Amino acid sequence: MTAVALPATRTRGRRFRWNVGVLAAPVAVWLLFFFVAPFVVILWYSFGDKPSLYITHDNSVLSLGRYVEAFNPTFVTVFLRTLQISVVGTILCLVIAFPMAYWMAVKLPARFQGIAVALVLVPYWTNFLVRTIGWQIVLSPTSFLADASRALGLGTPQLLYTTGAVQLGVVYNYLPLMILPLYVTLERLDPRLLEASRDLGANAFESFRRVTLPIVLPGVAAGLLLVFVPLMGDYITPSVLGGAAGSMVGQQVASQFNVAQNWALGSAMAIVLMVAIIAVVVLFALLFRLVKAIIDRFEHVAIVEGEA
Repeated sequence: MTAVALPATRTRGRRFRWNVGVLAAPVAVWLLFFFVAPFVVILWYSFGDKPSLYITHDNSVLSLGRYVEAFNPTFVTVFLRTLQISVVGTILCLVIAFPMAYWMAVKLPARFQGIAVALVLVPYWTNFLVRTIGWQIVLSPTSFLADASRALGLGTPQLLYTTGAVQLGVVYNYLPLMILPLYVTLERLDPRLLEASRDLGANAFESFRRVTLPIVLPGVAAGLLLVFVPLMGDYITPSVLGGAAGSMVGQQVASQFNVAQNWALGSAMAIVLMVAIIAVVVLFALLFRLVKAIIDRFEHVAIVEGEA
């Protein structure tokens, strides 16, 4: 009886894996044509050259010269500004989003949570460019903010076309991408766990560290990735709000392709940007592993002390 059932089980297992492979095929094709293939093309162009004014690229002779050319002082300055805006913007999104997500998932009654999620998504019903232009109007010298500043005798503040304007714009544009994964993870938090923690003598900080934080860490990691990665390559926000003072790497890459028609140099800049993003993501991953190890260590020490 066992000898007959075993091959049937193996057959069903193989059929299940085959069906899963078929279901994953559209995603694999999408990634192949819209991520892997463009990346290979950009990588290939980055080893080329711009031989003349009217030719965008030439890969007849391969070299690393475009990478050396990419690391000019202007690019390095803009890259460091991009990294600063991205890191600060991601941290600000986390600081603002966490209490909002906690209130939505834990404090807000269940019947209103769907409405709160819909309100978080409302800005995404409007085009990204239109939303950013809205901030251009708000920060312009003729806006109500400038009128209020002049009425108070503070003069006309320079809000638009600054690094601060870009920082404000990216936090506004990417904040929902941090709120949603935090809300999803915090929604799984059982309030009875917090009540039990308080009944056992833990204060608010101890309850957060030993109950809430281990549950919410995956949401924090997902939110950091969802915000930081697109923010590093943002082109619209600095173009609309930043001007020359708040320019970012995405603008320089686009300028090489659209204005200078130097596809080789633009590709090298894009590859440098992607490598930097991967390096920062790896650093984030190592930092999270360290935080998790510290939390596990504290839990182990607490259990040992409790048993003693």
